[in-house]
Amino acid sequence: MNKIMNVRRNLPLIISGVAPHCCMKAGLGPPRTECAAGALMPWAGKLWAVSYLSSKGTSGVGTGLFEIDENLHMIKRRESVEGTYTNRMIHCSTNQLIIGPHVIDAGHKVRNIESLYDVRICSTMAHLKDPTNKVYMLGMEGEFFEMDVHTLKTRQLFDLKRELDISAVRWPHFKAGYTAFGRVVVASNTYDHCDFEGAECAGRLGEWDGNHWRILERTAFYEVSGLGELCGTMFATGADKASAILKVFTRRDASWKRYRLPMASHTFDHGCSTEWPRIRQTEHERLLMDCHGMFYELCPWAYDNTIWGVKPISTHLWVLGDFCTYRGLLVMAPDNASPAWDNNPFCAEPQSAFWFGKTDDLWQFGKPSGWGGPWRDTKVIKGEASDPYLMTGFDKKNLHLTHKSDRPVSFTVEVDFLVMVAGIYTTPFQFRPEATCIMNFRPRSAHTGFEWSPAGPALPRPGLCTPEMLGGMVYVL
Repeated sequence: MNKIMNVRRNLPLIISGVAPHCCMKAGLGPPRTECAAGALMPWAGKLWAVSYLSSKGTSGVGTGLFEIDENLHMIKRRESVEGTYTNRMIHCSTNQLIIGPHVIDAGHKVRNIESLYDVRICSTMAHLKDPTNKVYMLGMEGEFFEMDVHTLKTRQLFDLKRELDISAVRWPHFKAGYTAFGRVVVASNTYDHCDFEGAECAGRLGEWDGNHWRILERTAFYEVSGLGELCGTMFATGADKASAILKVFTRRDASWKRYRLPMASHTFDHGCSTEWPRIRQTEHERLLMDCHGMFYELCPWAYDNTIWGVKPISTHLWVLGDFCTYRGLLVMAPDNASPAWDNNPFCAEPQSAFWFGKTDDLWQFGKPSGWGGPWRDTKVIKGEASDPYLMTGFDKKNLHLTHKSDRPVSFTVEVDFLVMVAGIYTTPFQFRPEATCIMNFRPRSAHTGFEWSPAGPALPRPGLCTPEMLGGMVYVL
């Protein structure tokens, strides 16, 4: 009984999942910027975290490397370095954790990568040619290094601004990198008024096969991840003016496919506001995806070179740096309070606390909702289908279609409830010049029939829109 009472007395205070004693705080400076966990990793019995400043070590004070035990007792390690670091990876061959500018062995011995202190390290990736002894390290400004995991010596291989054709007048903002299937894939989430207005797109998704770099997308991308070679897939998330984007690589056909997802909030519509929305395994062989203010279930397996079962869980306003599983708990690391170089005089102290809960708690957050579509101010080519846009898991759905042509235009709407050609229902419609109309999907289930709004000026062909028609992915031709 005494032991039980003693354990109870030592339990930490947790309020709505937040443990105030596990709060990371930066110094009052000056300067004051922000303080949040950029990376989390359970390793050798502890939960490790690195907190970050807004921009390198001169932008604030007080961040570092933290170690948390199973009683949620947190200490700041003396090896801490002030800076902006969000990378984490286990190097299996040497049994070491690489997190920020630190390399930690199974005995909790910490070595520092001094040559990268002034680099905003955002990702550590497996090496293509010598994975046993080396890794790649990616900086937010596009610096691409290789590092010897034994000596910690680094060598810069590329400036990705040059390799991926990023204008010298735009600000690179690389966020993630990942190695699988003989290629390294990197993501930069630069997005501001230039991208929105169509003047120039500076975000990138690019890949390197060990010989040549190739640009996959010219818009903001912020995550690349997967389960290695296990499931034959790799995922990248991003966004443009029209919607959030999920891009999927499938090993069997060695190709990328693009899917579109709703945007849950416009508060993420800037490169500085998204931070690090992650894709990570929190339950065995089940991926949790954070994308533009919405959590999703994401199955890592692909069939017929197509992903199945992308399903929204809930919405949130967290600016998340990372999340992981530790001792059966789901741990979230949001960026809570930021003075933003003293532009916010109502936030005196940079601080952020961890959230502890269970994966199933996410279903109690905000109801899945959002907006977006396959097109927005898009030049459409006749006969060329749009990207598929997810609507499964949302109880109320409608589709707005408009055009600016001075002649009637025909559209064909395809609703794919099986994510395969055999499951597509096709409905053609003709629009009057410069028409706008709304297609309402009846709120009966996740897959449901649809009808035109009575106010819509479109001219649907009779007999083609029936209550039996189902929908999960919407395509427009």
